[in-house]
Amino acid sequence: MYATERHELIGQVLTAEGRVGVHDLAARFDVTTETVRRDLDALERAGRLRRVHGGAVPIERGSTVETTITERIRSRTHEKSAIAARALEAIDEGFRGSLFLDAGSTTAAVAERLSSRLAAVHATADVVTHSLTLAPALAALDDVTLTVIGGRVRRDTAAAVGAGTVRAIEALRPDIVFIGTNGVSSSFGLSTPDPEEAAVKAAIVRAARRVIAVADSGKFEAESLVRFAELDEIDVLVTDTAPTGDLAAALDAADVEVWVA
Repeated sequence: MYATERHELIGQVLTAEGRVGVHDLAARFDVTTETVRRDLDALERAGRLRRVHGGAVPIERGSTVETTITERIRSRTHEKSAIAARALEAIDEGFRGSLFLDAGSTTAAVAERLSSRLAAVHATADVVTHSLTLAPALAALDDVTLTVIGGRVRRDTAAAVGAGTVRAIEALRPDIVFIGTNGVSSSFGLSTPDPEEAAVKAAIVRAARRVIAVADSGKFEAESLVRFAELDEIDVLVTDTAPTGDLAAALDAADVEVWVA
């Protein structure tokens, strides 16, 4: 295969998956990792992607770039639905406890499937969220008691943020937290572009008895501006594709369970 052909295929994979990894591409094209790195360097010079640790992401995906919640809900819907279904298996038969649902498109998929999971395992839940996107759907569920935490609402994510939001979360101790992220990095942990959003997410992680991160594989090795959790602060990562390379090793070293939908 000629380099130009690989470059076009790399562009197609990047568009479809949101990220490409050096080792995955080397296996896919049956070439060395050095060849893939040269390909990615050439594509970066051409302005077609941005190199990150272990691979590359689309050129528009910088550390402070964030799409709106409306846009994200419409992307990778199949993967997010599968991730949500797998994540909700954390709710066992007869569960009677509390859940915290973070703001985000994958946690929105968790919210959509929550009632059917509770019914299937004869469970009920006290649910807390700071997301104005999730709250209306959760409020309509018969087997859920909902608490909504207020604050200043960020337009991009429809999530409450600010010191008051953080203080309210710090007073809680939910049994299970479902948390979203913009990036899952072997060296940087979980991150998000906005400092105030990161402060809220960090408070959610600290408050929880069990932290379940939900993230599709397009978030692998992505690093946004602000870290809100180290890998060893999460208990489970639920995703659509098994992590490989440095990320797989880092998750294993941090004793994080990986559930593949």
